[in-house]
Amino acid sequence: MNADVAAAQVALYTQELKMPGLRSHFREIAREARGTQESYEAYLVACLRAEIESRREHRLQERLKQARFPQRKTLEEFDFTLVPSVSRELVLSLATGEFVRARENVILLGASGTGKTHLAEAVGMATIYAGARVRFTTAVTLAQELLLAQDEHRLPRYLKTWKKVDLVIVDELGYLELGPGGPLLFQFFAERYESGSVIVTSNLEFSRWSEVFGDPVLTAALLDRLTHHSHILVFEGESYRFRESKKRRGGPASK
Repeated sequence: MNADVAAAQVALYTQELKMPGLRSHFREIAREARGTQESYEAYLVACLRAEIESRREHRLQERLKQARFPQRKTLEEFDFTLVPSVSRELVLSLATGEFVRARENVILLGASGTGKTHLAEAVGMATIYAGARVRFTTAVTLAQELLLAQDEHRLPRYLKTWKKVDLVIVDELGYLELGPGGPLLFQFFAERYESGSVIVTSNLEFSRWSEVFGDPVLTAALLDRLTHHSHILVFEGESYRFRESKKRRGGPASK
């Protein structure tokens, strides 16, 4: 069979079989196989490997997209020397994703600008590479979505969609009161108890969480569930944004 005709048929078949990795690489693999006189079996292995790697990369990119990170922060970008209260060893251990497989939680506490969101995103990114399905949201956004779902009589169905997510990152708990969304956010966390992991970032110490939820009894029950199987990291240090602002103001003056 003519080589061009064969290549056209392979392209057609791989499209029909939905094998984009093989479709993109079979010509290159064939050239290499001819050059090294690989066996038919070795050529087939190389083709299948290309397809598997393509699907793996596609799945990774889909999960990164579905996570909805505001920014894709990494651990390599995080300066642990600026927050000595945070254990690098613990964070690197969390990055393996083992806490997600164990359905444990992570709670990051500290003042605004100390790196909580960065670290939450970075750990979330690492767990995606480890195979987890992750979703990022803020506490206020999640509470509003829960309220809307309740008003539209689809709350059970909405909550069920989150069961497909291995790790939910809830950012900025404590920056704004949740109002009527507080009890619904409690229900959200209660349903994930020992069934799925969460990372929560907050600028408030635990004793002040009742200010957000508006009910000390509900807050105590929430903390009991969240902290039962959890890793708690306390961020002590100067605000990163404030520090950068000082640098910008100090730059011209120092010349």
